Amino acid sequence: MLDLPLLSILTFLPLLSSFFIFLIPTKNEGTARNARAAAFFTTLIELALSLVLYINFDPTKAEFQYVEKHTWLETYHISYYLGVDGLSVCLILLTNITMPLAILSTWNGVRTRVKEYMLAFLILQTLMVGTFCALDLVLFYIFFEAVLIPMYFIIGIWGGERRIYASYKFFLYTLLGSILMLVAILYIYTLTDTTEIPALYDLGFSEHVQKWLWLAFFASFAVKLPMWPVHTWLPDAHVEAPTAGSVILAAILLKMGGYGFIRFSLPLFPQASAYFADFVFILSAIAVIYTSLVALVQKDIKKLIAYSSIAHMGFVTMGIFTFNVQGLQGAIFQMVSHGLVSGALFLCVGVVYERLHTRDIAHYGGLAKKMPLYAVVFMIFTLASIGLPGLSGFVGEILVLLGAFKVQWYWAALLGTGIIFGAAYMLRLYRRMMLGKIVHENLEKILDLDIIEKLCLIPLVILIIFLGIYPQPLLKLTEYAAQQALEPIDMKFLSKNVAELGIRSQ
Repeated sequence: MLDLPLLSILTFLPLLSSFFIFLIPTKNEGTARNARAAAFFTTLIELALSLVLYINFDPTKAEFQYVEKHTWLETYHISYYLGVDGLSVCLILLTNITMPLAILSTWNGVRTRVKEYMLAFLILQTLMVGTFCALDLVLFYIFFEAVLIPMYFIIGIWGGERRIYASYKFFLYTLLGSILMLVAILYIYTLTDTTEIPALYDLGFSEHVQKWLWLAFFASFAVKLPMWPVHTWLPDAHVEAPTAGSVILAAILLKMGGYGFIRFSLPLFPQASAYFADFVFILSAIAVIYTSLVALVQKDIKKLIAYSSIAHMGFVTMGIFTFNVQGLQGAIFQMVSHGLVSGALFLCVGVVYERLHTRDIAHYGGLAKKMPLYAVVFMIFTLASIGLPGLSGFVGEILVLLGAFKVQWYWAALLGTGIIFGAAYMLRLYRRMMLGKIVHENLEKILDLDIIEKLCLIPLVILIIFLGIYPQPLLKLTEYAAQQALEPIDMKFLSKNVAELGIRSQ
């Protein structure tokens, strides 16, 4: 274990870098170039530090690792408290793999206020990493909520024509749910006189109190994920966000909701989690089927991928609340896989949008003839999205299906229906964009992937194939964390009809 405060460095290095980028003279001709280079270099250092974190992490230990604890607000017993388990490590890795690719994707795109754009992304990176490291409820809430601010500006300043509407909707939806979580945190503090998460794991709340606290936390995490029916902000945010903003929104920000369920809802409120499990299953099944059907009729590429994200998050929530290791590990794997695949799909949309400045599916057709490499890459991401064996999407989905089948066979059947619909809308999208005749004259001169676009997309292709063929590193990393999250779930708290089916927490 390293003696350096590695988590603090990982968390605040992007913020420190943003301060130096802020000092770059705005009127300098090289401002945009220097800001991009500094931001990209910072994200590469973050990635290297994340690999150090992963290499030195012991996934077989029960306790949090790399712990840093310092008194912050002594009077109120609130600490600057950081630490990670396997779940945190895999999401920090996902964050720091995605960020340099998102920054790189702006090289040929954003032309206005580039310095401010880079500042927003680096501040966002600090807040995302901090969210996954925080072991104090107040510290977690600060990071978790502050994420809204840079993303609000990214959408509202550099977004599309309806960017103001989309940014307001994004901010208000997520803020409203989080206010309820803040009230719950304050109530927990009044009951226990502590906000330290490991300490709260060892305490217990009455079943009645758990239910109200669970609902308050659920309101925040369900919107952030998002779950049906509080999902409507996501398609608008994706459509109006710039490419890099969509990548981070899909790859990382949505995962904060799933992370919250695993970190707080299961271990802190086990009785309430068992009580509300069927409620979550119903919402998850509706999300998978309904949003898949909505995706089938979309005309905007980004909106279609946004609805597919909601469907995939339905797998995540159902996997989490199966209360078995297979389902929970499948949910975690699905979060990571979706982060890579959806981020890659939004990068692919950005490639053609930069050339033709339209996201209307009808404006494309026959692209494979003019962009063969792009067609191959897009096909890999499409197949990963629908869960083709050998690609990362398959592993998460099959584990969630296995976990759901252990609960009730019909939940697995409903999820399977969603997979069929997912294949329908993704393959339809690919056929209309890539195959057939060239539908517009302006497609005749369209160019294939350039070097920057290859550098963005090829690493994701490699990762998606690697995790599909050899998922063991990620499964090993998260196995013990999944077992620890499920440990407080006692069989006697599960509903009778579920308990009779022999659901196992391990």
